Amino acid sequence: MAAIGWNALRRLRLAIAIMVALALGAGVPPAHAADAGFARFIAAIWPEAQRAGVSRATFDSVTTGLEPDYKLPDLILPGRPATGAPSQAEFVQVPADYLKEKSIARLAAQGQRLMQTYGPTLNAIEKRFGVPATIILAIWGRETDYGRYALPYDAMRVLATQAYVGRRKEQYRTEFIDGLLLLQRGDVSRKNFRASWGGATGLTQFLPSELAKHGVDFDGDGRVDIWTSVPDALASAAQQLVNKGWRPGLRWAYEVRAPANVDCTEGVPEVTKPIGEWLREGFLPVRGQKLTAAERAQPASLLQPEGIYGPSFLTTKNYFVIKEYNFSDLYVLFVGHLADRMTSPLPFATPWSASTQLRSRDVEAMQRHLTRIGLYKDKIDGKAGMLTRAALGAYQKSAGLKVDCWPSDAVLRAMSAAR
Repeated sequence: MAAIGWNALRRLRLAIAIMVALALGAGVPPAHAADAGFARFIAAIWPEAQRAGVSRATFDSVTTGLEPDYKLPDLILPGRPATGAPSQAEFVQVPADYLKEKSIARLAAQGQRLMQTYGPTLNAIEKRFGVPATIILAIWGRETDYGRYALPYDAMRVLATQAYVGRRKEQYRTEFIDGLLLLQRGDVSRKNFRASWGGATGLTQFLPSELAKHGVDFDGDGRVDIWTSVPDALASAAQQLVNKGWRPGLRWAYEVRAPANVDCTEGVPEVTKPIGEWLREGFLPVRGQKLTAAERAQPASLLQPEGIYGPSFLTTKNYFVIKEYNFSDLYVLFVGHLADRMTSPLPFATPWSASTQLRSRDVEAMQRHLTRIGLYKDKIDGKAGMLTRAALGAYQKSAGLKVDCWPSDAVLRAMSAAR
């Protein structure tokens, strides 16, 4: 009886322990449940990868043991708050902070040294593609500090995670397959295939699909290597600009002084006039710069990154080609100005103002209000770009406010009162 009682007691204790464990774990999915879903997702990509030319050996080599990185930004995870993309400096900093003179001067000095180091290569690239050496060096400097910035993530893990639970799943599914093809061709080793959180890779920051379209084997070794080959990285950047419409011999922009009566709502790409017409309206090239007849005939758009405050620019077709590399006015200004500084020590003629940048949620509130009243038809993204600034200027006109095309607390208060 005693033995039977002891066994019964042990069984009871075991049952109690199991029930307690179940109670404590109620509602918590198994630790690897999500990873099992990820494994099924990756397996489902195989037929599409195979059709694209990926071998089974490559696919298995890359995907065996591959795990998602749920710490990446811009993911949509079940049961968790949606994570947004990290705030890019191009969209949350005022120009004075983004275009810091100290950074520009340092990168320009390094760019001048690199022009000497890679002189023959840069001359050959410029001769072949028509893109100035200074422009492609400036892109390299902005993207990875001339290779000094080490990209922090495993590229294939990033691409797979973004394809699985990112906000742009279909795009990254394609990027993942293109990444497999890069590895299969031997363009990059698995170890060196590092990326940003968004999957951009290499010295000049390409997504795999962009590299597939624009990559150039400029050093002639039989592979497109933008990770360790400076000639390939710079030539690929030049080829991308050409493929997106770069025009040889055309400046990216002209800094000008705007007339006192400037209509800042005209600062949108849709308002394009010959530079000569802008000059007749009172815009003056800074430092007395003289423009040729050919330059005066070129069409250009007005850019005022701080509304009526700070510098003004007349932007050409090539400005918008650089913008294809990174869709930010501050990015293009950084690249264009850095390129200029490699041949001239002069900073912007007009200093940036001390204006402050509203929080993204406040700019979003403005965009929603402008959308409701029919003045804004673009994305609600909290970024005060060209279209948002022009819409703000149109609102200021209609509301009898000072028209400066800048998202300020005063405009936000006026909108709040109107609502």
